[in-house]
Amino acid sequence: MVGLAIVLQGGMGVCARLKWQPADVVVEGSSLNNPDEAGGVAIYSQDGSIIVVTGHEVEVSVFTILGQLVCKDSVKPGTSILNINSRGIYIVKIANVTQKVAL
Repeated sequence: MVGLAIVLQGGMGVCARLKWQPADVVVEGSSLNNPDEAGGVAIYSQDGSIIVVTGHEVEVSVFTILGQLVCKDSVKPGTSILNINSRGIYIVKIANVTQKVAL
């Protein structure tokens, strides 16, 4: 994860340099997780970004494969995108759902 230097402070809504944005993107392929088992939340990866589609507000945490927190924030209903633009494997945690995402 070269080039992903992030300094984080404790607390909710923690994202340094990276921010979840509402998105109007067309996601390709099927969800990386089973939305039926995840309370209707779907997780996708596309073009160096993590995309979350949800019908209700959820708290999303993204970690590097080494366990370093990249971003922790609330995501509003709809489609949201986190442009990481750094290759690697990330862990996305939403409520009781944990999903590995390769970018």
